[in-house]
Amino acid sequence: MDLGLKDRVYIVTGATRGLGHAAARQLVADGAKVVITGRDEKRVAEAAAELGPDAVGVAADNSDTSAPERLIAAARERFGRFDGILISVGGPPPGFVADNTDEQWRDAFETVFLGAVRFARAAAAALEPGGVIGFVLSGSVYEPIPALTISNGLRPGLAGFAKSLADELGPRGIRVLGLLPARIDTDRVRELDGMSADPEATRAANESRIPLRRYGKPEEFGKTAAFLLSPAASYLTGIMVPVDGGMRHGF
Repeated sequence: MDLGLKDRVYIVTGATRGLGHAAARQLVADGAKVVITGRDEKRVAEAAAELGPDAVGVAADNSDTSAPERLIAAARERFGRFDGILISVGGPPPGFVADNTDEQWRDAFETVFLGAVRFARAAAAALEPGGVIGFVLSGSVYEPIPALTISNGLRPGLAGFAKSLADELGPRGIRVLGLLPARIDTDRVRELDGMSADPEATRAANESRIPLRRYGKPEEFGKTAAFLLSPAASYLTGIMVPVDGGMRHGF
């Protein structure tokens, strides 16, 4: 199936590793060009080089107010156009309600929430009909995850923002959607499992609650993201798509 991605240009934030990198890799594999970001300049350059000539890396922090315009300009200068963005942010610090400080909440709000909102607003102003804005969120949009209190507080708000934006941009032919990964086998998920006394037992217990009985592969998430960002998904907007092996049992 041709997704119609050839020569389309996307920004993928937080794409030096994990889910953002998996999405960028699949976009390039399907013919798109990408501008990827990350905080560490060396790591961004290495990740872009790994993806090949159809990728360029720009060091940027999601909380930097100048980052959205810089990245859109980089996409146009390097590849001549801008067709969409996948806003992927790092996970905020884990912890229960009593563990997380005001400072952690403020920092997470700046990067996870307000940074994502800024990117989406800048993209909305720059995109033409057929453009797309995607958010990498979490299964916590629908159900809180133990020991991830900050994420549980911020991700549902971003989902609500995304749905509002989809209503506003729909008449312009611009789509907005979210991806809700659960237990995908990334460094972040392994880190969370590693916080338990017995990481292997924790993983086995988590897998037992997933209908497919395994963690997802990053490339499986990447393929889903590439499809949703592509013209092949041109009639999908305002939706939150679980990428979780059936872990969420609601409709």
